[in-house]
Amino acid sequence: MPDEITPVDGAPDDTVLAAAYAHCAEQVRAQDRDRFLSALFAPEDKRRHLFALYAFNLDVARVREVVREALPGEVRLAWWREVIEGQGRGEVAGHPVAAALLDTAERFALPRASLTALVDARIFDLYDDPMPTVADLEGYAGETASALLQLSALVLSPQASAGTGDLSGHGGVAIAMTGLMRAFPIHAARGQCYLPLDLLARHGIGRDDAVSGKVSPQLLAALAEFRAEATRQLAAARTAAERLGPAAASAAPYLPLALVAGDLKALARASDPFSTVAGLSPFRRQFAIWRAARRAAAGKVWF
Repeated sequence: MPDEITPVDGAPDDTVLAAAYAHCAEQVRAQDRDRFLSALFAPEDKRRHLFALYAFNLDVARVREVVREALPGEVRLAWWREVIEGQGRGEVAGHPVAAALLDTAERFALPRASLTALVDARIFDLYDDPMPTVADLEGYAGETASALLQLSALVLSPQASAGTGDLSGHGGVAIAMTGLMRAFPIHAARGQCYLPLDLLARHGIGRDDAVSGKVSPQLLAALAEFRAEATRQLAAARTAAERLGPAAASAAPYLPLALVAGDLKALARASDPFSTVAGLSPFRRQFAIWRAARRAAAGKVWF
């Protein structure tokens, strides 16, 4: 079980909830700096709810890191599914991330189906099966990164979120694809392949080549196509943001989109994708988010 706080009977009281939300904020600050910084630009009364969503996302995304075998990972994800569906309330009250997530979900009427779909999508991470197609990858990104964006939009403004579907959809895919490319050396070292098989086949290679540790012109070409698809998704997200106009003022969850272009450029410069986790430096990431927030506040597209 993850870190716990003192359980209480029934729903957590205000003191327990405050501790739960503080725990979530610290987890996000330590492990997801980009989203932590972005959330600081949200209205103060909404920040802790974003931190709850992001801490939940961290917990399910890191299951592969904290279990040695797939079956315990599936058990952990099944526990989250039961939590979201309303089972085990007494136990949940002693789990800070779960307590904060459920409180947030209830306050903002978040769709439980989206939360459980996010959990279920992470089952793929527990195994070394290759991603079959680009369409499958887009579906995976849609149920994880895109869903997280849309859930965050619901927290910030339920009314405005009705028009953010395209921005969340394309933006989430762009963020997810870029993140997977940055993590390519880590995934390849443990035999995971998120590069879709149909994309690899277009360049005359297969899954084993993508995790072999050997750089080839074919692999570099496949990664270049992958980056090009992420760039197309980013452009589609920008078009969606332009259509939203002033409604995009609640931009905090979307500020990480300002990092995608720079990360893609850094990835393109990496000569050995197996040895380098490429991307913007921490300082440049912080500055890019700050600049994006200023542009969004001025009613401009920020990425």
